[in-house]
Amino acid sequence: MYDVIFNTHDVVLLMTAYQCILFALLLLTIKRDKYIRNVFLAFFLLQQAAIPLDILISFGAEFRHIAIKWSPDLFYVFGFGYWLEGPLLLWYTRSLIYKDYRLRLKDIFYLLPFIAYAGYQLIFYYSLDVSDKVSIQEEYDLSVAPQIMNYVTLFRELFRVALGVICLIEIKRYTQHIRTNFSDIDKIDLTWLKILVIGFLAIRFWAVLVAAMIILAISFGISTNFEIMGLIGNYTTFFMVSVLIFFGLGHSSVFEGLEQRQTPSEEPAKDEPEQVKEKITPELIAQVTQYMETEKPYLTPALTLEKLAIQMRIPARLLSNIINRHFNCHFFEFINSYRIDEAKCMLSNQNQSDKTVLDIMLDVGFNSKATFNTLFKKKVGMTPSEYRKSVNTI
Repeated sequence: MYDVIFNTHDVVLLMTAYQCILFALLLLTIKRDKYIRNVFLAFFLLQQAAIPLDILISFGAEFRHIAIKWSPDLFYVFGFGYWLEGPLLLWYTRSLIYKDYRLRLKDIFYLLPFIAYAGYQLIFYYSLDVSDKVSIQEEYDLSVAPQIMNYVTLFRELFRVALGVICLIEIKRYTQHIRTNFSDIDKIDLTWLKILVIGFLAIRFWAVLVAAMIILAISFGISTNFEIMGLIGNYTTFFMVSVLIFFGLGHSSVFEGLEQRQTPSEEPAKDEPEQVKEKITPELIAQVTQYMETEKPYLTPALTLEKLAIQMRIPARLLSNIINRHFNCHFFEFINSYRIDEAKCMLSNQNQSDKTVLDIMLDVGFNSKATFNTLFKKKVGMTPSEYRKSVNTI
């Protein structure tokens, strides 16, 4: 009879690690534009592989004893993944959002918990003799382990949650940016990135709950089945990794990123040009309105705030303020409102009856039929085809 080394729960951990390692290697061997993004995502996946391996070595019913015999140095080494996967996910998110993203000196701040944890293990565990390490692992019992380590685990999970929240803030900020600066956002797809961040953030919240339950059970004697909660987290992670890898890996794309120097915590420079500080006057509003009506720049599909500001010879920030404060909308809504009005004129014009709705959509600057129909119906109350039919029957 063969001894059973891995049970079903262990196999799930191994499969999670296998998937992450396999696709991390695939990403590192694919050479394409913005390779730095692949590097961040690959190393994030490698850390995701390290976490289930750490759980398997530390808590595997049978494999823990085998790991002790192989080498007690296997313990804790994969635990570094907990401290690294948060920063790597944040850097991957930023590499998608910022133009030519590169790590900077202040990014070391996110590695301080990892450095502290690594230093602690090197001093208090890895510097010991092999026999001492074996004794520690053979006598290890979660219920009698130093209580301070339970609080370290709780801090670790809270740290991961905090970085996940920062990722969401970055995504929200970029979403705001594209609606403020671009009239055509159909090529932007952040769906996969949002699923990635929100999915792992949910897993991290669950890990915080498990860590809290362990503290309540061991330190305060409150009865709770944190083992079942841990298993639920393991299975959820396996499902999450499987879905992300096989159904969405690499499909997140961005149209044009922010400048890296603009971070969420940084405010616009105080030394702004005097033109930017200029007040919004009726003359400026009239200038913008007249230019839009006479020159019709919105007919250009790839129009951006920067390009329009150059055409009008108005500072981009001032133009943005005029659109936001006077017209009470984002640049995306401002431009596409003119496009809808232009489409209405063409649809009701008998001289344009030979043109299809699709032709008119392209003529007024839209690139997406779905976006055109959605915005048209939102403003007019009916689809372009319905509108054409209604005006021609009057």
